[in-house]
Amino acid sequence: MKNCPKCNAEVEDGFEICWNCNYSFTENRVIEFQDIYENGKDINCLRCDVRLVYSGNYKFHEGSRIGVLGNLLEVFVNRESFDLYICPKCGKVEFYAPTITN
Repeated sequence: MKNCPKCNAEVEDGFEICWNCNYSFTENRVIEFQDIYENGKDINCLRCDVRLVYSGNYKFHEGSRIGVLGNLLEVFVNRESFDLYICPKCGKVEFYAPTITN
């Protein structure tokens, strides 16, 4: 374990960024995570008041595949798609309806 020089938090030896304050041990400075999703929402974590990071659009479906006809029965399964955001500090995950782009 090593200690962050900025916030004095304990960080695992294999990590290059402090989980608490985003201090980069390789760049010797605090880095800001930019949202990789250009049209993403600007949302802060309700617990930490830190900007949530866009993780991607994930597709979910209800039900399971049934035998040989599994792929055919997938037509009748409810499917949903959500944008997933993660707090880089506490790990909280939030789901949102996908952003529609024209």
